[in-house]
Amino acid sequence: MHLSIIVPAYNEEKRLGETLSRINDYLINKDYDFEVIVVDDGSKDATVVVAEKSSLFKGGKLSILKNVSNTGKGFSVRRGILNSKGDFILFSDADLSTPIQELDKLTSCIQNGFDFVIGSRSLGDSDVKVRQPWLRERMGKVFNYLVKILLVPGFSDTQCGFKLLRREAAQKIASLSKIDGFCFDVEMLYLAKKLNYQVKEVGVIWLNSVQSKVKVLGSSFDMFKDLLRIKAMHKCIS
Repeated sequence: MHLSIIVPAYNEEKRLGETLSRINDYLINKDYDFEVIVVDDGSKDATVVVAEKSSLFKGGKLSILKNVSNTGKGFSVRRGILNSKGDFILFSDADLSTPIQELDKLTSCIQNGFDFVIGSRSLGDSDVKVRQPWLRERMGKVFNYLVKILLVPGFSDTQCGFKLLRREAAQKIASLSKIDGFCFDVEMLYLAKKLNYQVKEVGVIWLNSVQSKVKVLGSSFDMFKDLLRIKAMHKCIS
């Protein structure tokens, strides 16, 4: 088994070092190979410097991809996937709102035959230890309701930033994806269902980060617009 972990990062100089340390501490005793790919999305701070100074990953297990400008989380995740080498590919938020130890739950599902496993904050066995602010949480519920009606029914939380895919599914979906912003998760799930991949939603631990990059109004408006674009962009895929 070879695991790739994609970490999209934008202005994450304060959190990235600790995140890489925690990922390393978790993986170092595992009996499989791994790589970590940090995709810097045009950061204006020292995110790249922090990543380059990391001495935790030996033997070329840490690589850094630098976007020319701030292009979006979707673009960064897609670029990381298409440049990965793993048999299984995880993408995780740079703040590790879902602790890296929750990977074991997702890996278990992959080993049971699923192609795409998504972490969820909204299932009965989810454990939300630190909640989002009220407005952000309400907006999230409205967004997920629209996702169910317009595109992908059957999932309680499409936006948790902790997802694991088999390589074949990840590469195929990434090669077809077009959404650069935060709505890319929905597009990936929509494509997965259209391509008949087996998708599983799993409850995970989650702790809200006060430094979230998602702006309640601006980002939400862009995501709602992208929801309306996804089906039209992929209408030729059967």
